Amino acid sequence: MCLAVPLQITEIHGADAVGERDGIRRKIRLDFIKNPQVGEYVIVHAGFAIERLSPEQALENMAAAREVENALREL
Repeated sequence: MCLAVPLQITEIHGADAVGERDGIRRKIRLDFIKNPQVGEYVIVHAGFAIERLSPEQALENMAAAREVENALREL
């Protein structure tokens, strides 16, 4: 099963980029995002940014992901 995750774009090098969440950095592709900008939030699935997120949406999604991660650690 694959999961789409929100990341903030921190670097752009053509169609390649770096996205970050909570200090974790991932290489991502921006082929599906028109005119991407450093600082924007995107949903990343299988290494590809597939949709932009508003900062509010991104922060809400990241908080939910942290909640799930914390719950799993308690198992």
